[in-house]
This record gives sequence, structure tokens and C-alpha cells, in this order.
Amino acid sequence: MDINHRPEGSPGPDPLWKVITVASIAAGVQFGWALQLSLLTPYVQHLGVPHTWASFIWLCGPISGMIVQPIVGYSSDRLTSRYGRRKPFIATGTALICTAVVFIGFAADIGRRFGDSLDQHTKPRAVAVFVTGFWILDVANNMVQDPTRAFLADLSGDDHRRMRLANGFFSFFMAVGNILGYAAGSFSRLHKLLPFTKTQACDVYCANLKTCFMLDVIFLLSLSIFALITVAEPEFEKSSEHEDPFFKQVKAAFKNLGKPMWLLFLVTALNWIAWFPFLLFDTDWVGKEVFGGEVNGSSEKQGLYNMGVRTGSLGLMLTAATLGAMSLGVDPLSKWLGGARKLWGLVNFVLAAALGFTVLVTKVARRARRTTPLGAPPPHGVKAATLSLFAVMGIPQAVTFSIPFALASIFSSDSGGGHGLSLGVLNLAIVIPQMFVSMISGPLDASFGGGNLPAFVVGAVAAALSGILALTVLPPPSSNT
Repeated sequence: MDINHRPEGSPGPDPLWKVITVASIAAGVQFGWALQLSLLTPYVQHLGVPHTWASFIWLCGPISGMIVQPIVGYSSDRLTSRYGRRKPFIATGTALICTAVVFIGFAADIGRRFGDSLDQHTKPRAVAVFVTGFWILDVANNMVQDPTRAFLADLSGDDHRRMRLANGFFSFFMAVGNILGYAAGSFSRLHKLLPFTKTQACDVYCANLKTCFMLDVIFLLSLSIFALITVAEPEFEKSSEHEDPFFKQVKAAFKNLGKPMWLLFLVTALNWIAWFPFLLFDTDWVGKEVFGGEVNGSSEKQGLYNMGVRTGSLGLMLTAATLGAMSLGVDPLSKWLGGARKLWGLVNFVLAAALGFTVLVTKVARRARRTTPLGAPPPHGVKAATLSLFAVMGIPQAVTFSIPFALASIFSSDSGGGHGLSLGVLNLAIVIPQMFVSMISGPLDASFGGGNLPAFVVGAVAAALSGILALTVLPPPSSNT
């Protein structure tokens, strides 16, 4: 059943300003996601959760995404609300994000109020509040991102080039959100903007986290409200009144899109197996392996770890800057190289090389620590190499954030399927690898001494395989301007 059919006589793609306005919502969502990636793994260890178990908390995202995104996508394709198909989900998800960050930011305070002792290494009540907020946040992020991408596909009509351009803008605004989030996370005195955030249960690190999330709420609300008010959804008509059950529709989405979509799922899954170890533990890697710090060590070790986390946040800001620049070049580079799949394949080898480079940086940092005083940061050369590595990661990240989703929208448009459901189903190729990485990375790293390198090496191998498959078996999309 074609559910993305515009009424006869309706114009083609909507004006570009509408696409840009809707795509800007990604900046607000990604601001919070950047804070999650850079600050929450260290924060949960501050609450007393060991590194080995910290990765399991990240299972919240893939489990919720595996359930929520296909349901949200399916429902948003068929919603008959006077407010539109996509807007109610975007608005609800935005409200849930605001609720979730209150739980996360105030977890230590709430835990303290309900009986956690400041002398306890592990604060169980604070951890419970944190996990609850974390789960709500992941559900909410899924409720916003998939309908927003589907909204962009709706605004693009059947114009494949406009779909690629829309996803490029979405990726660009993700970079903007990343820059803001990582910049906020790297500034150690941000809590002074809101002095009340520092409490007996919430130290400077916690207060900075709290302040960052409050700024994110203001930013996300501003962007979402403006987009929802100023951009009207295109009108669509159904070619059939018959509605199949949800799971039958999911099965039909796979069947109707055929072999190209299955191959897209495979390449996407391998790509995300490569990405998740670094996304989850990048700042933890800088704090531990590069700076030689410890979360619960001596004051010198804790100082080194916090310094490393801030340096990692600065590195992630460089990643975001490269991501933003590269996002605007994805479409012309794809044309120059002869297709999006070729660009995707080549940058996956860049990702594999960058993940392998973490081993070299770690070994050089360890060797340098033998000759530096206790509590001293690594030499400038090591820090420069670390930051350069982060900057390079923005190149493959821009492609990962745009090309797979553009291809899914194009395949969906060609088959007459719903953009929301197709993007929701594609999300399974992201959340299943995240579950895999979350389950194996902690035990895998622990079996090799508690560092992050084993998971990074697995990611490098997956990136290389993804690149090979993208170049050899992934079919090119149909041409349509």
C-alpha cells in the first residue's frame, strides 16, 4: 500500500527553508546526545558503577529503539491528526527529553534525599534514578529523530536529490548540536552560570552535567517549537483503506524493499558495530589510557582522569566540526566518486584506520608516563595526536549520519512504502549492533585488563568489512533528480 502518495496536482518538493528548519531539530537532539556520549559513562562511574558494568546501561538505547522506532514510524505514517502525521510524535518526544534530563541531572540529589550516603562507593538510589532517566531519554530521542527524518522525506516529495540534500542538512545540524554539547562538556566552570546546581551530593563534575542538560532543554524547546509552528506538513492520501497489522507491515517493508534493503541493513549493522565502542567509551579512553587516570583512584589519578575526559570532550568538538564541514560535501563528493556507496565504502576504511590508531596512541602515552612526574598530563605530542584522531573521525561520521538514511528513504519512495516505517526498520540495523557492543565490550575489555582497546580493535575490523561490502555488494540507488 502506497501511503506516501501526494494528492494529484500537488507541487513537488517543499521550499528549502522548510527542510532546513525541520532539520535544525537535530541540533537540539544531538546536543543532549553529545552530552550522553561524552559525560554519562564517566558520570555513572562516579555514582559507583564499575566500568565493566557501565556498558550494560547503554543497553537501554538499543532495547527501546528496537521497540519504539518501528512502532513510532508505523504510527506516524498512518496518524490522522489535525496536527499532522509527524508533529505529535516530535512534540511528545521533546517533552519526554526535558523530563528525562531532570532525572539524570538530579540523580545524585534525589538519591541522597532518599537515603544514599555520601560515604558509599556505590549509590544505589542515585543509580536507579539515573537509569530511569537514561531509559526515558533514549525512548524520547527515538520518538523525535525518526519522525523528523520522515518529515524531511515528506517535504522532499519523490525527489531523490532533495532527499539526499535533506539528510545532509540533518547531518550538518547534528554536527552543530555535537559542537555545542561537547564544548559545554569540556568547560569545567559552566556550573557557575547556575550556582544552585552544586550541592552536597553533587560535586563540580555533576553540577556541570546538570547545567549542560538545562541549557540543552532550552535549546531543544526553542528549535522544536519554531519548526512545529512555522512548517506545515504536506498532505498525503492513501491509495487503499485496508490496513495490515503492524508486524505484517514490518515484514512487508523487508519484502517489498527487496535485496538492496537487506544489503543496506548488513552494511549499516557492520558500520555501527565499528562506531559504538568508540562512541560509548571515547572520553573514558582518553581519561584512562591516554592520561593514565582512574575514576576512583588517588586525587592525582582522579585529576588526570577528569582532565582526560575534558580533553576527550574537546576532541569530540573537533569531530563535530569536521562532521559539519563534511556533511555539506557528502552530496558533491558522492557525485565526484560515482555514487554514494563508493563514498561510504572508502570512508569506512578511514574509520578502520582511525580506530586502529588508538592502539598506537595508547602505547606512546604509556611509554611517556614512565618519564613524567606523577599527576602530570601526557606530552603535547600525545595530546595533539589524540585530538587529531578525533578530528579525522568526523569524516566517516558525516557519511554514516546521512547516506544510509538517504538510501532508505529512496528505496522506500521507489517501493511506495512509508518513510517512517522504513526508517524505523533501518534503525534495527543500528540498535542490534549497539546491543551486541554493549553486552560484549565490558567483559571483553575486562578480560584484557580493563581498558577500552579490545573493543576498539573489534570496531576496526567491522569497519573494514563494512567498507568492503559497501564497495562490492551494495547496489547503487536509482537515479532521480
